[in-house]
Amino acid sequence: MAEELTPAASDPAADAAGPDEEEQPIKQRKNGLYPGVSDELAENMTSGWADTELRDLEPIGQASHTAARRAALSARFPGERLVIPAGNLKTRSNDTEYAFRASTEYAYLTGDQSEDGVLVLEPKGDRHRATIYLLPRSDRANGEFWLSGQGELWVGRRHSLAEAEQLLGLPAKDVRALPERLREASGPVRVVRGHDAGIEAALTDKVTAERDEELRVYLSEARAVKDEFEIGELQKACDSTARGFEDVVRVLDKAEATSERYIEGTFFLRARVEGNDVGYGSICAAGPHATTLHWVRNDGPVRSGELLLLDAGVETHSLYTADVTRTLPINGRFNELQRKIYDAVYESQEAGIAAVQPGAKFRDFHDASQHVLAEKLVEWGLVEGPVERVLELGLQRRWTLHGTGHMLGMDVHDCAAARTEAYVDGTLEPGMCLTVEPGLYFQADDLTVPEEYRGIGVRIEDDILVTEDGNRNLSAALPRQADEVEAWMASLRG
Repeated sequence: MAEELTPAASDPAADAAGPDEEEQPIKQRKNGLYPGVSDELAENMTSGWADTELRDLEPIGQASHTAARRAALSARFPGERLVIPAGNLKTRSNDTEYAFRASTEYAYLTGDQSEDGVLVLEPKGDRHRATIYLLPRSDRANGEFWLSGQGELWVGRRHSLAEAEQLLGLPAKDVRALPERLREASGPVRVVRGHDAGIEAALTDKVTAERDEELRVYLSEARAVKDEFEIGELQKACDSTARGFEDVVRVLDKAEATSERYIEGTFFLRARVEGNDVGYGSICAAGPHATTLHWVRNDGPVRSGELLLLDAGVETHSLYTADVTRTLPINGRFNELQRKIYDAVYESQEAGIAAVQPGAKFRDFHDASQHVLAEKLVEWGLVEGPVERVLELGLQRRWTLHGTGHMLGMDVHDCAAARTEAYVDGTLEPGMCLTVEPGLYFQADDLTVPEEYRGIGVRIEDDILVTEDGNRNLSAALPRQADEVEAWMASLRG
């Protein structure tokens, strides 16, 4: 990785300076190999560059939808200034950063994914004027474009403000002037917290935690019902995820020769080729690791005769993610006990999916799935019945552990800030998308179950869209029934 010269203006305090204020000089990295920049070189670098401005750009695919979302937001908070930041780069180590992922609220309302961007809705009469504040293209006059660690020749070209306006359907202004404007702002203000400390500092005497939380809750609940664009993106995510699972099955022999990391890397390749990234850390849990719900270390052995629990999802370029789990026999065939446990989870999932209907309570699919699992545990003699007693006391949870599903969208656990009465105590509507993912997990050290059960974990998870007349399984391309899973694996492995 090459070394660069770093501008003082890359510091958060310097970034708050407006574009009209005196610019700080670009400074050299402490141990850089060049002592400085000669006047002749600096002058040379200011000229001789072609005009690369992009003109006549088409709006992004979701532009009309983001406009409708902003209009709904405006109607909910009339007369108030609303500030929604994208967030800033986060340091991974020393002078390297994590790949940037814009805040969900910002991306949902703009379609943009630029670091340091901020959407501001300023009250104007009974409506709002929306403006997106972005970093303009890096400056060629002062050398930023080739000397700054975030300059164009180091990290790539940014869109100009004029280009951003065409793409997003919003007026765009220089974000470097925004903190001072916000400091001078009057009237009620709300900000989405936790993404941009500089913006929050500029508003520190104008906002309250309670009012800001109301904004966050609204934006969380607004995402519950997906529009046509969002449903299409979720389907893309599920289709790519299915291909990623196929990729994994084809290389299970290589995973056996190495570790769970081979599975993780294989799925990641599909996510990066067809999408933006994985939507969350892939769970590639082989053998007893399948009993750890969020096993993301992925450093264990992959052994024939054991099960692989693969919980993974591709995130699309517009940041919508799938969330799918399949539990697969590593050698391609379930043994008798594995199949018995797998079939119980499959039956539980079938009951849960059938309960996903418009007008049903959100909890109904969880209750239906848990009832089946409790019946199986009583039937197998692992817990004393009757089933109603088991469910009332939650005794099945020793082996089922988690809730049976959650909302899905731009976040893998979407709508997480929604009010309880609007989410888990709410009612399903067409356009909602949720996971149905029952599981049974018998820990390796659980002395309350027969020894042969210990170390077996099974989860089956699909992404279910609520429709006008029922539901649609967006991840149905991947088989679920045990015989179909074995046949599918055999066909992929030749």
